[in-house]
Amino acid sequence: MNRKRMKSGVTVATVLLIGISTLYAQRQDQNRAHKGPPSFEQLLKDLDSNEDGKLSSNEVKGPLKRDFDKVDLNEDGFITEEEFNKAPKPKRRERNQ
Repeated sequence: MNRKRMKSGVTVATVLLIGISTLYAQRQDQNRAHKGPPSFEQLLKDLDSNEDGKLSSNEVKGPLKRDFDKVDLNEDGFITEEEFNKAPKPKRRERNQ
């Protein structure tokens, strides 16, 4: 009888852990989906490895790396906050309804 209760307890605990972790993962995905593009401050915090207040092509990644030349308006090899704010914004994808 004791063994049966223990198995039931372990099973319930396992199901609860799986459920909780699934809900947590879904919540994290929803939080990311509602955020817009990162601010320049956030990019500096995440990517500016030499902490010089601007981003070089070696420091950036993803879409910013792909469009580096479009954002680096004065073509000096760095993206400053002013250039980032003046850069053309990417077109938003349409959502399927």
